[in-house]
Amino acid sequence: MSKKKKSELNRRDFIKMGATAGAAAFLLSEMGCHTPGYELGGNIGPAPDNIFKAPPMERVRIGFVGVGGMGSAHVRNLLRIEGVEIRAVCDIVAEKVARIQSWVVEAGQPEPVGYTRGELDFIRMCEEQELDLVYNATPWRWHVPICVAAMKNGKHAATEVPAALTIEECWELVETAEKYQKHCVMMENCNYGRAEMMVFNMVRQGVLGEILHAECGYLHDLRAVKFDYNGEGLWRREHSKTRNGNLYPTHGLGPVAQCMDINRGDRFDYLVSMSSPSRGLQEYVRDHFPPGSKERQEKYVLGDVNTSLIKTANGRTIFLSHDTNLPRPYSRINMVQGTKGLFQGYPHRAHIEGKSPAHQWQPMEDLLDEFDHPLWRTIGEKARGAGHGGMDYLEDYRLIQCLRNGQPLDMNVYDAAALSAVSELTERSVANGSQPMPFPDFTRGKWRQYPKLEIVSG
Repeated sequence: MSKKKKSELNRRDFIKMGATAGAAAFLLSEMGCHTPGYELGGNIGPAPDNIFKAPPMERVRIGFVGVGGMGSAHVRNLLRIEGVEIRAVCDIVAEKVARIQSWVVEAGQPEPVGYTRGELDFIRMCEEQELDLVYNATPWRWHVPICVAAMKNGKHAATEVPAALTIEECWELVETAEKYQKHCVMMENCNYGRAEMMVFNMVRQGVLGEILHAECGYLHDLRAVKFDYNGEGLWRREHSKTRNGNLYPTHGLGPVAQCMDINRGDRFDYLVSMSSPSRGLQEYVRDHFPPGSKERQEKYVLGDVNTSLIKTANGRTIFLSHDTNLPRPYSRINMVQGTKGLFQGYPHRAHIEGKSPAHQWQPMEDLLDEFDHPLWRTIGEKARGAGHGGMDYLEDYRLIQCLRNGQPLDMNVYDAAALSAVSELTERSVANGSQPMPFPDFTRGKWRQYPKLEIVSG
């Protein structure tokens, strides 16, 4: 195949052709690849040689978009962190903006400018305001437009999860971040859970040996949330009507990806995915809504349990699950396994060869004194009372700390893209009989040289 012909198979051609497994197989054949995992990059050239870091800043001026439940929680955290100024607030509900404005004033800061002129008013905010960071906690479909508007107007971007819904959107984030030299970070709070950070510390210390396998997921009964006509209930159920795959992969996958040095010595290579039948939402509707209600007319295609397997470039394996439509206790599984032991979540416990009783688990509490992450030792008390057991405060604290000190962020745009790409790839695999689907390499090979994350403290 000629170089010219190969270059014509850019990423947008792949997106268009990737609707069928046959097209993916054609590309693999044409590019001389016998296994999934070929590199994509289109016409944007090589990725930077070094992970991006911005100049340090004494204060971080923030514009916040979307101040419902999660957005409000982040604002509360940010108002408690030194060096933060909330300069602007945007939401389609004026009362929510007014509430945040009052919080900011009560915290001793000037009243932030409010933006409430509809769904696109975040563009005006990005154009008018002198900000360092635009932070958004909006419905999923707005994450990419808001991040792109921020970066194009000279602001760093932070978004709730997932960062993007499609591979095309993932590439758009990567391209924009590189072009405008701005951070684009996905705020994955579960990376900062105490158990997850302890496991990461254990991995860095070599306690579990060479990491070979992980199991993770998002297992959360969301039936009541999806039919609650407030907050997420206003939009989240819609995705279950048209999409069948793993719609929310990052909570479980984020922490184990860091343990496996994804994009920093390894990368996601390909995945296979399958979904169970769709029953949970249908039964919930029959049990909770009367005959003739509009909910009874809705159709859902999302399989109640989606199961995926990811292979990394270095040969490691990840089991990933999505389960939100059936009755069950909450879990992210959080299992990391190496040659010397493993950690398993829910309940949190570990087995370490030579340390744990033979063939028995040790509870996490027995290991905290030795392996608790330094960030939790120093900042954990400040996080007390914050959302999700304190992890929300720690993720906001680390973002501000890195920006003020001019350090690379704990997650970057390549991480946001790689983890978010799981959704479309699982949807494609499910639709094509669980055929393998290759991950784009958003780093374009630089994952081999980017340094591993370090253990940090407050």
